[in-house]
Amino acid sequence: MKKINIKLVVGTALLSLFFAACSDLLEEKPRSTYTPEFFKSEKGVQGGITSLYTHLRYMYGQAYYYNSLLTGTDEVTYAQSADANFKDMDMTGVGAVTPQGSRSDVLWNTAFPNINTASGIIENAGAVASIPASLIAEARFFRAFDYFMLVQTFGGVPLDLGAGILKFNTAPVRTSTRNTVPEVYTQAVFPDLKKAVEDLPETSRLKGTVTKTVARLYLAKAYLTYGWWLQNPNNIPTYPAADRVDPDGKTAAWYFQQAYDVAVQAIENPGGYGLLEYFYDVNLGSNDRNKEILLYADHTEADEFYNASSLSWSNGAAPENFAGWMMTWNYTNLRSGGQSSVQREAVQALGRPWTRMAPTINVIKNTFADKTNDSRYDGTFTYIYRANFNKAGITDATLANANGLPVAPGEAVLTFLHDDVDGIAYAVANGNIGAGVLPGRADFVIAPSAISRITYPGLWKLGPYRTDNGTGLGQPNGASTRPFNIAKFSELYFIAAEAAVKGASPKAGKSARELINVIRARAGKWRWYNNGNVAKVADNSAAMVAATPAVIDINYILAERSREFYGEGYRWHDLVRTQKWEELAGSYQICGPEYKDRTPQTFTRTIEKKHYLRPIPQGQLDGMEMTDEDKAAYQNPGY
Repeated sequence: MKKINIKLVVGTALLSLFFAACSDLLEEKPRSTYTPEFFKSEKGVQGGITSLYTHLRYMYGQAYYYNSLLTGTDEVTYAQSADANFKDMDMTGVGAVTPQGSRSDVLWNTAFPNINTASGIIENAGAVASIPASLIAEARFFRAFDYFMLVQTFGGVPLDLGAGILKFNTAPVRTSTRNTVPEVYTQAVFPDLKKAVEDLPETSRLKGTVTKTVARLYLAKAYLTYGWWLQNPNNIPTYPAADRVDPDGKTAAWYFQQAYDVAVQAIENPGGYGLLEYFYDVNLGSNDRNKEILLYADHTEADEFYNASSLSWSNGAAPENFAGWMMTWNYTNLRSGGQSSVQREAVQALGRPWTRMAPTINVIKNTFADKTNDSRYDGTFTYIYRANFNKAGITDATLANANGLPVAPGEAVLTFLHDDVDGIAYAVANGNIGAGVLPGRADFVIAPSAISRITYPGLWKLGPYRTDNGTGLGQPNGASTRPFNIAKFSELYFIAAEAAVKGASPKAGKSARELINVIRARAGKWRWYNNGNVAKVADNSAAMVAATPAVIDINYILAERSREFYGEGYRWHDLVRTQKWEELAGSYQICGPEYKDRTPQTFTRTIEKKHYLRPIPQGQLDGMEMTDEDKAAYQNPGY
């Protein structure tokens, strides 16, 4: 492989991490660099481990990285207020993915310092008698986690940060080599995750720390992803150039079987994790850090220091959690009788409007076609906007809304309908947002086919949750104090099902269809009508299971994944892994960027094979002392 010059950061700023609902704090003073001696002390190892969890905040909840995982897929397009950060990712000609603008730079710039920190712990912590192997295994997990994210995004990446393969580096260096995809998986990702599974505890040592189950999820997912890479059904190029041959002679089929076996092992040995009874509860703010969540980037409203962000205002930058703003349209422009009837409020259904990302019409009409039996649409989106003007000091008992009819606090001002219906009269003046009216209804309405880049259902999943609002609107301008969920126990069912579809031999009772039906049966159970804001006791599990095709394929699994994990940041990796990006996201429908726009337009994306790898960030290339030819050799082809 060609030697090139590269500048890599060798330390990670050490911040404090607070694990909510636990009396223990992982706390250290900030530190800019680490040395081997530092990691040969109990305090040093504990501090280093803390920083590994802290680094998650610099990626997850960071809205521009979040955008890079969703915009341009079949889940999301850019919204009315989007800038180049979002338009570049849409692939429709309004921008272009470039080394200068790709926001996958967030991953690159965050992962490598963390990898080096993890290597420092792995190499040196064994010298501390009081440090158990299970703690070092946490470092192994995070080194593998970062390399897995990198290799999915960029292709082969450096395993040598200046001191040797997977060695801790203590000084800036300017030479490095990009390893191949098989080398990254077989030398870094798989060995570290297997060792993590072996040494991690069944239950977490602190609230939110990693366990065997967490490591098994990522090991199974890595096996699955690498199996697809070896198979390469659509002849997607890789870089650095490498034959699609496993160094150990294993086949794609072998890796699919391993993915299935490890995922099922985790399902059967959950170690305190498990599926919740109702989908609604998985993403409910008052139920954060529940047993279904395997990994999260933590935040808290209890203390600004441990939140790593102000509780009342936001810079809109990491380590804040501000991803939830992006798919929140400006509902505060709604007017009832000339007054603002839906005020900005720090509650999960509302939050801070940003209007940068939007669901497509296809998502609302097709992905979530069944809104009656399946609870996941109601547990994913805000589609009914309710009056809260009383909390802003407006003393009127009611305000005049659609058809001149009154709405009181708590009643619907605007409803995004489940289905297209005849007779909706749209007008720019309706609610001040170009909404529609239907005879006899006091709420304004917008049909699925009229969803636009400026008005669309909001993403309830990521909305804020605060307990300090009192009787007012709270602090809606602050970043979210909720943890950002990264991994869920439910994904184990999808990984095993996908591996089975790819040819893995299933266990009795755990075929692909049976595994998916566990998820679908749960989705059919209701305890609360979220957008109706009332209790709803219903069990549509039988109908959900009966509607599952007798034989499911990859497209069906991907559709189910979208229904389960919509808007959580999984989708780009899902489409790249399965090489279904062009097929499933090549076009979409949405109305225009103005309130008057209610006619759907079809947009076509240009997704080339080169786009299956993100470009190496320009900032990385600019920091290298190398020739133009060397830079071209380091960059992924086509960029």
